[in-house]
Amino acid sequence: MTIASASLADQITRLRNHPSVFVWLYGSDNPPPANVETMYLQTLKDKHWPNPSLSSASATPTTVTGASGVKMTGPYDYVPPNYWLTDTTAGGAYGYNTETSPGPVIPTIESLKRFIPADHLWPIDEYWNYHAGGERFTTIDKFVNGLEQRYGKAANLPDFLRKSQAMNYEAQRAMFEAYGRNKYASTGVIQWMLNNAWPSLIWHLYDYYLVPSGAFFGTKKACEQLHVQYSYDDNSVAIVNGHSQSFSGLKVKATIYDIDAKEKASQDLTLDIPSDSSVRAFQLPKLENISPTYFLKLELRESGKSVSDNIYWLSTKPDVLDWANKLDTVYTPQSAYADLTGLNSLKPAKVTLRATASREGTAQVVHVVVQNPGNSVAFMVHLRLANQNTSQDVVPIFWNDNYFSLLPGEKQEVSARFDATHEVGPPVLTLDAWNVPRKQVVLGSK
Repeated sequence: MTIASASLADQITRLRNHPSVFVWLYGSDNPPPANVETMYLQTLKDKHWPNPSLSSASATPTTVTGASGVKMTGPYDYVPPNYWLTDTTAGGAYGYNTETSPGPVIPTIESLKRFIPADHLWPIDEYWNYHAGGERFTTIDKFVNGLEQRYGKAANLPDFLRKSQAMNYEAQRAMFEAYGRNKYASTGVIQWMLNNAWPSLIWHLYDYYLVPSGAFFGTKKACEQLHVQYSYDDNSVAIVNGHSQSFSGLKVKATIYDIDAKEKASQDLTLDIPSDSSVRAFQLPKLENISPTYFLKLELRESGKSVSDNIYWLSTKPDVLDWANKLDTVYTPQSAYADLTGLNSLKPAKVTLRATASREGTAQVVHVVVQNPGNSVAFMVHLRLANQNTSQDVVPIFWNDNYFSLLPGEKQEVSARFDATHEVGPPVLTLDAWNVPRKQVVLGSK
């Protein structure tokens, strides 16, 4: 115990003034024995630890400090988007979840080719599963099953990858949006995990090679400080305000489109949003005579200027969770699945692409304008910058948005920043999407 106390004292002395450390856990998955916990608490006091401390990351109470006030209930494998707002006994959006996520995240084809041999890229086999998790997570079967049931069985590797990015985007976005909407019945959630120490198919927002996925940008969208979002549990539209200031006169609009981008319904409301709040604006109508797969576009405007927008691909057939067969902290199976197979028949979309590059100090900045002049939804538009010399991704790179979708007539302006001191030559910009032919342009800088 003397060594343990001295070790803790050194750690506390080193970290107690660090601006990013907001809590100290002196136990991990389980709390320490009572005598050890008492010793740890005295050490924290002696070293003037300034922030809260917890006995562990789980909900296990102790005889010394009682309940921890947090939970570590998972899930850690794939669950559909509606899980987070309907579960009330495990990982759903209540309390503080110290580690959880919807599990597997599939890298881009460029990253996959760097760690999966060419003759094992398709179909999925043991070479893939070698890069899954350990113990109960040695395959990505649950993710693949969810994908096949909801999006349809993949015809080939490109089809699997486009469906994976869409499913990762909606799954991650839903988790963070649920915890945001339910504040402060929910007090926080920590993503398991941010990244991996080797090439992996599970638990990351950007891969081993630093390439961000659809999961990253779904998370980024959900965590906007002022955010408009859809509620999977009650079909409502909500605004989540993470600012310390209130907003008045915001206009929220919801528009429903069928799979062919034909408008089927629209609803709007002008309302005030208190600081640090979550407000339900209205419930959406249940529509008859709409395609089984459809789109919902949400817009939030202040004085006519867009401050948040969001697009969902939804189904008239809901995901149904099989609560009776929940597998401890791993996942909850489904007894019925949303029908998103309409995405497979999306009509081809044509988009225009314009891009410029410039230097800002040591940073290279790329500005991109993507426009959809056609009549179909351009779904899951993905922008990639590559090194002209190696064809590998420019990393690290910071896009302000990616994996976005454009309704007919819409335009999206995005930008990316990376370290210009890296010798990449004129970067190559590539655009690909679910239903858009690949476009490529070599950028100069000015």
